[in-house]
Amino acid sequence: QVQLVESGGGLVQAGGSLRLSCAASERTFINYAVGWFRQAPGKEREFVAAISWSGGSTHYADSVKARFTISRDNSKNTVYLQMNSLKPEDTAVYYCGASRGSVSRLLTDQDSWGQGTQVTVSS
Repeated sequence: QVQLVESGGGLVQAGGSLRLSCAASERTFINYAVGWFRQAPGKEREFVAAISWSGGSTHYADSVKARFTISRDNSKNTVYLQMNSLKPEDTAVYYCGASRGSVSRLLTDQDSWGQGTQVTVSS
């Protein structure tokens, strides 16, 4: 299984921006669809954004469309989540997940998870 490490979380005021990074341990990362998920206190983990292995296909939850952008640099084994116009309701632990194969599979069955990074948006 590929190992994932998230970074880039922190405390930001509403309307601000953060960029999260998800770094993988090996070059086979190129074979994986990767996504960001988040879990707020007392809530279930939810899908945020996903990107295909090539970067040619991206998908977003309705709640983050037009505010968040997912991208990847396979030469660096890293996936990014640029988060703009942050809202207090975006506060959560953000997790990077990966599945070998398609984005469709990623949404239902993840092969690897990172440890998570905290994002806190103050009002």
